[in-house]
Amino acid sequence: MKILVTVKRVVDHNIKVRVNADHSGVEVDNVKMSINPFCEIAIEEAVRLKEKGVATEIVAVSVGPAAAQEQLRTALAIGADRAILVETAAPPGALAVAKLLKAVVEREQPQLVLLGKQAIDSDNNQTGQMLAALLGWPQGTFASAVDVTAQDVTVTREVDGGLQTVSLRLPAVVTADLRLNAPRYATLPSIMKAKKKPLETLAASTLVTSIETTLATLRVEPPAERKGGIKVESVAQLVDKLKTEAQVI
Repeated sequence: MKILVTVKRVVDHNIKVRVNADHSGVEVDNVKMSINPFCEIAIEEAVRLKEKGVATEIVAVSVGPAAAQEQLRTALAIGADRAILVETAAPPGALAVAKLLKAVVEREQPQLVLLGKQAIDSDNNQTGQMLAALLGWPQGTFASAVDVTAQDVTVTREVDGGLQTVSLRLPAVVTADLRLNAPRYATLPSIMKAKKKPLETLAASTLVTSIETTLATLRVEPPAERKGGIKVESVAQLVDKLKTEAQVI
């Protein structure tokens, strides 16, 4: 079984994000970039499936700038066998990414596609669902457990009311949620070996004729600063403020 797993380059989740000077987006110059955390979970799940003998090959795919090779090398160090970078000049929208991934899927013919459920930068939670729709494949989103057999994949989904278990006929698309697993760290020997693993670069224009987006970011603003709290002298004063000021009781 071949598994295709997606990788997105985002600002590291430990970095405090700042809006850039022209309010067109967030500051990314001289900022540490990493793999999207949910993509890391998807990579880890693919590697675990290979360790169980379910998968025979893992292909990591990223859509973005040339600098995303860094994140693909990390994916290779974690356990992917080879990588593909679909290089784009400008950040594509979710639908454009789904169209490009569809072209890669048709080229690679994997039996399972694993994605993070969402990216921590755009926070759209759209690409996995759009890809499944474009391919006409079944989808299991927000996966907290995955069990793969030769012909089916059973996905335990995190939904508002608790957990839902669905069975999908392969090939299928699965998006990883936070509790699916805990990603491993890439070891130094693995990082050195990853430098020799194949990484192919494709121009987006060779896969899809147009990746123009119909969405435009007008302005980005940081959230309003929170006001400091106050101390009260007694329970009676606390109750009074809850009644008169907060009006919650």
